[in-house]
Amino acid sequence: MTLRLELRAAPEVPVEADCITPDRLRQLPIAEIERLPVFYGNRQVPLAEVFTVSGAPGETIQLRGDMSRVKHIGATMSCGQIHIDGHAGAHLGAEMLGGTIVVSGNAGDWVGPEMRGGRIVIRGSAGHLAGSAYRGAAVGMTGGEIIIHGAARNEAGHGMRGGLIAIGGSCGDFAGVNMLAGTVTIFGAAGIRTGAGMKRGTIIAMQPLEVLPTFAYACEYRPSFLPLYLLHLRRLGLPVTDGQLSASYRRWCGDAVELNRGEILSPSI
Repeated sequence: MTLRLELRAAPEVPVEADCITPDRLRQLPIAEIERLPVFYGNRQVPLAEVFTVSGAPGETIQLRGDMSRVKHIGATMSCGQIHIDGHAGAHLGAEMLGGTIVVSGNAGDWVGPEMRGGRIVIRGSAGHLAGSAYRGAAVGMTGGEIIIHGAARNEAGHGMRGGLIAIGGSCGDFAGVNMLAGTVTIFGAAGIRTGAGMKRGTIIAMQPLEVLPTFAYACEYRPSFLPLYLLHLRRLGLPVTDGQLSASYRRWCGDAVELNRGEILSPSI
């Protein structure tokens, strides 16, 4: 069963709609769903004022329209699926526990902040701070997967402590900044200061990058885990080549200003 929500018109101001999760909607009748409160700017309005509601409540929610100004879709969700036929706004899947969110277009800033489980797939590009800690917090994403087929902007994986972020295109500055654990993979060009302040974890940069001087070159080798990991990403539609599967990888250890136990890997091809 699929519940369908379609924007009545493109919002003129941001809409906060953290009630749009399968956990919240799957057992409610349509009439109650239409009465759920959302914030349209600084006004609280019923959901039906912003969306037309149809279909049957269940484990799947389908959203149609340009949601680039609709925030907090899928926040804290733990099950089910959300499909967005268009763009998505900020804080998509915030503190997500499980389930799947798929966006056919682009997503705004803060995709999956402090995410703990589940999977978010962005067919287009994403904004700043994907999988990151909120400002003032020490720990960002701790589990789950964020798959971005296009580009991502600055500070992807800021404070990350587990899980996986894979970026099919280029990435902005400070990817993996203050990273504690987990894996960030960048298939396109990486910005400056990649891995700054990282304590542990792995950053895989498929294109040549400028490594900070606080990282020390360690060796060139073939990580035993990497082919399995890359095959998983290939199945998810990311641009993994046969050369990347068989390549040797250069390894740098850092950041020396922290624990010096993180690593940056880059293929020697």
